[in-house]
Amino acid sequence: MARKQQDDGQNGEAPMPPLWLYALMFLVAIALMRSVVGDGAGTATETIAYSTLKERIADGVISEVEIDGTEITATPSIGTGTGESVPKLKAYAPEIGDPELFPLLEEKRVGIWNAPPREGGALVWFLPWLLIIGIYFLMMRRMGGLPGAGGDILGSKVWRVSGERPDVTFTDVAGQDEAKREVSELVDFLREPERFARLGARPPSGVLLMGPPGTGKTLLARALAGEAGVPFFSTSGSAFIELYVGIGASRVRRMFEAARKAAPAIVFIDELDSIGRVRGTGLGGGHDEREQTLNQILAELDGFTGREAVVVLAATNRPDVLDPALLRPGRFDRHVTLALPDRNARRAILEVHSKKVPLAAEVRLDEIAGATPGFSGADLRNLINEAAIAAARDGASEVTRHHLDEARDRVIMGTVRTLAMQPEERHRIAVHESGHAAAAFYLPDADPLLKVTIIPRGRSLGGTHMLPEEERHTLPESYLRAQLAIMLAGRAAEQLFLGSVSSGAEDDIRRATAMARSMVARWGMGEGIGPVDLSQSEEHPFLGREIAQPRTFADRTAARVDEAVSALITEAGDRATKALADNRDAVSRLIARLEEEEVLERAQIEACLNSGPGRTLGVIEGRRD
Repeated sequence: MARKQQDDGQNGEAPMPPLWLYALMFLVAIALMRSVVGDGAGTATETIAYSTLKERIADGVISEVEIDGTEITATPSIGTGTGESVPKLKAYAPEIGDPELFPLLEEKRVGIWNAPPREGGALVWFLPWLLIIGIYFLMMRRMGGLPGAGGDILGSKVWRVSGERPDVTFTDVAGQDEAKREVSELVDFLREPERFARLGARPPSGVLLMGPPGTGKTLLARALAGEAGVPFFSTSGSAFIELYVGIGASRVRRMFEAARKAAPAIVFIDELDSIGRVRGTGLGGGHDEREQTLNQILAELDGFTGREAVVVLAATNRPDVLDPALLRPGRFDRHVTLALPDRNARRAILEVHSKKVPLAAEVRLDEIAGATPGFSGADLRNLINEAAIAAARDGASEVTRHHLDEARDRVIMGTVRTLAMQPEERHRIAVHESGHAAAAFYLPDADPLLKVTIIPRGRSLGGTHMLPEEERHTLPESYLRAQLAIMLAGRAAEQLFLGSVSSGAEDDIRRATAMARSMVARWGMGEGIGPVDLSQSEEHPFLGREIAQPRTFADRTAARVDEAVSALITEAGDRATKALADNRDAVSRLIARLEEEEVLERAQIEACLNSGPGRTLGVIEGRRD
């Protein structure tokens, strides 16, 4: 919060008006209108018909009248006899006038008052408009679109950190050593641009940071600025897209102008894919404001000279949808990939995030790193934080292995839910999860088991957890076929032990079908199909590009792909059924034990299945809505 306030001050932005100021302005305006117009408080009036008023005047009970246009206010001349005053009478004369009224008033000697012209009539007419305009200016000022609030309506939403470098350095970016090496030479260029200019060297016009969400792209950009100690201009691609066409392009120009004046500097654009999508692709691509903004970014990237020490960084997790003009040499000509961390990188990330967390002596970060395959840096940070929260909730002075295991399950599957289940449904879930666990235990090439549970978490009613023994970068066909059998083993167990299946295998079937289709259409593992790429829709997930790309295979080939996928799934289901049927008694023991204890660890699973010492761990989640 302190950093954000400091940044706002350095950008020259006035503090945003609080909401109570709008309410105060409205009340003041209402009070002013009431004071100018008058509310008539303190005098009771009764509205009557005009003909009734003339009868009262003829009866001689009216002492005086006040005429204001067509409005006539009459004051009675007598009381009620009870000490209470008679209210004034109000009536409205016809618009066409009444020639009999004034003679009648003179005949009955009624005092005639003509209402004076009201002061401030023009102000009363203009006051609502002044109020609307004032609220509009305050709202625009609150959004940063007026002078005094960080620029005019075309102003750029840019936050600048100057005077001191960001408090993030390369030591805070763990597990991305290759990416750090790719960008570390930019630090020397920002510190000593003259040394490179003497040799005619120019820095990369742009550096594109690519990788899955949570891998540290923004953190790496900030660490680069912190290492170099230069101003850091940061914005998001979505900040350029506004209601009016052309505003995004103007903001791009202003941001790059500010960076040139502050050189050496770093410009960082997050979520580049929100404005850098392929142009002219119809569905999913056509947008005048976005395309004008993209054109301006392309022009600005070409506009740097060798004397300008400005480095442009951008981050995206969708490089496949970016316009080719952004990726050519001279624009974002250096591409840095930040991958999901391996086991050693995960341990380094855990060390960074656990520096301020008191860990129990039993905690081994190597074991935690090995139990979190596929976790990103953000996931690992969340894991440590959730474990610390659980320890604080339990009143513990240290974070134990139990807290970390609980946090891991929470990150993977969600929070524990309390559901009222019928005994039959609970038994079916135990059968389903035991089928997954038993297939993973008996089938070769499967990952080792960790535990199995029937405690509902998130959208899942249970889960079978496994842990790969080693990091895999390629997937052998035997491993994939084993995974298919494990996915379908829950449904096979229901059919074998209960005589019927349920909707609980919905997610298992969906994931098994997707994997089987990839095996056939992408990896050439289908019988009779061969190594032919038939997965254009998966290669080009961008809707506009997918529609524009014609299909390059015949309907007959598509039918053969469907047949091969069905054959793989059928074979996997039969394989799972055979593994369970051959060990029916052992699986029955596992079902009974799981239904009784709800969570079984590796040693307990091995004791039930009675197959000697098992392996070590992995994950196939039995997610079911």
